Amino acid sequence: MTLDDTTTPATAAAAAYAAPVSAEQRAREEELVARVVASFDGAEDERLRILLQSAVRHLHAFVREVRLTEAEWAAGIDFLTAVGHLTDERRQEFILLSDTLGVSMQTITVNNEAHGDATEATVFGPFFVEDAPHVELGGDIAGGASGQPCWVEGAVRDTTGAPVAGARIEVWEADEDGFYDVQYDDDRTAGRAHLFSDDDGGFRFWAVTPTPYPIPHDGPVGRMLAATGRSPMRASHLHFMVTAPGLRTLVTHIFVRGDELLASDSVFGVRDSLVKDFEEQPAGTPTPDGRDLGERTWARTRFDVVLAPGG
Repeated sequence: MTLDDTTTPATAAAAAYAAPVSAEQRAREEELVARVVASFDGAEDERLRILLQSAVRHLHAFVREVRLTEAEWAAGIDFLTAVGHLTDERRQEFILLSDTLGVSMQTITVNNEAHGDATEATVFGPFFVEDAPHVELGGDIAGGASGQPCWVEGAVRDTTGAPVAGARIEVWEADEDGFYDVQYDDDRTAGRAHLFSDDDGGFRFWAVTPTPYPIPHDGPVGRMLAATGRSPMRASHLHFMVTAPGLRTLVTHIFVRGDELLASDSVFGVRDSLVKDFEEQPAGTPTPDGRDLGERTWARTRFDVVLAPGG
């Protein structure tokens, strides 16, 4: 059996881990777990010891629970090897694996504890770029990216309701064809920028209306998704990273209400609180800043950001 198979011998697997385990066998397995855990007792770094010992307990529990066969173990090693071979400076297949297993999202959930009405965090994604261009309030982050123009506005405040002036707001997104600028070979910069909130915490900019797109699925992670009947598609979204002194950095998205992919986002990034109305405006409708869009339709949305205290 390999992880590339499109069928799973479910009945054989069920029989394997449903079989009773004798007391003698259980004792052997538990003794091995204890020896491996104890092998890390001498680690000088206490946190490293805790992480490794816990990982051992959980990994051995998985092996014992499903009664892992040697063929399945070898298939898993081959799969992880393929993930490593595909990973380079342009593509991180291990992060993609983490994303599609929900581990990335769970780590974010653990590290961004709920605090009042603070905006929920979600996955960072692989396409953030440092030093994105600066645009003034009301500017256009599209930079030539194809898509329907979209007016985005909102305000940044803290959990007491006070406005946060001068917050740095990084935004980035794919074009209407589902590609980020870094996925093209012409060194373009498009669909990304940063801006700063005004004295009242307000921000506003033009972007393009988000559209769905697939995560890279031509590698081992994609084969895993295909083998398990899962879609590689991500729900339509616009990325934000908001930073301000003394407040917790927020990495999040907003999603388009009505998108059929909200319930099956391939990296589990959707939060109900982040689903927003993107209201389409007929051609000829006056824009908030007087921009002339000719005969083009456009959309608008509002996203108010609440930052948790830092630390």
